[in-house]
Amino acid sequence: QLSVYTTTRSSIGAESNIDLVLNVEDFDIESKFERTVNVSVPKKTRNNGTLYAYIFLHHAGILPWHDGKQVHIVSPLTTYMVPKPEEINLLTGESATQQIEAEKQTNALDEPVSHWRSRLTLNVMVEDFVFDGSSLPADVHRYMKMVQLGKTVHYLPILFIDQLSNRVKDLMVINRSTTELPLTVSYDKISLGKLRFWIHMQDAVYSLQQFGFSEKDADEVKGIFVDTNLYFLALTFFVAAFHLLFDFLAFKNDISFWKKKRSMIGMSTKA
Repeated sequence: QLSVYTTTRSSIGAESNIDLVLNVEDFDIESKFERTVNVSVPKKTRNNGTLYAYIFLHHAGILPWHDGKQVHIVSPLTTYMVPKPEEINLLTGESATQQIEAEKQTNALDEPVSHWRSRLTLNVMVEDFVFDGSSLPADVHRYMKMVQLGKTVHYLPILFIDQLSNRVKDLMVINRSTTELPLTVSYDKISLGKLRFWIHMQDAVYSLQQFGFSEKDADEVKGIFVDTNLYFLALTFFVAAFHLLFDFLAFKNDISFWKKKRSMIGMSTKA
């Protein structure tokens, strides 16, 4: 079964200080679904804190931390970003007091505050694959968990969180008066090829953020892959590569023509 818990701690070892927000019994990895649940926001999170989601795949009837064959993954449900300032109509004739309050509010918005990620996209890799044990790709190995049953080593389901689906448009500012916030949990299966491609794209976006890209800048990069069909995106890259090749060959042909030219006979002055 699939269980989703929330906690303010980055690691858990028992049942204390965690909340169960979603439990899917008789979980079928082949069936996609989308559910919206209300999540209680702790006081620590409302005071500009962080909230984490723990997603478990485990045997039915057993608590996840008591199941030796469970597989889990952690994802933050909050992120820090400078909130978008409210638009002010300068033609409404505000009083001086209102303008001063608006200026104070604008100055206060310069600091990043905690925002709520209202979507959580889960995937389970469903393809059978064969890799040599000594040359297992690092991107797949990072998400694999193996257990030994007798003399045979088995790998557990590969659980993956699609971070590219976390867009700026889905973020909500967490106010101190907010006690509950909606969370949309969606699930779909994923192939091995798309899983590896998605892992590399997420690593690339993370690298951009480490180089100083803001959340909004990274969101524009995410939009290239999330808002566009992958086949259409691949076709665009393929056509662009051919266009670049033809430009190179045309330029190369021009250089060869003038390099071999020994006289201007038959050429116009403009040429």
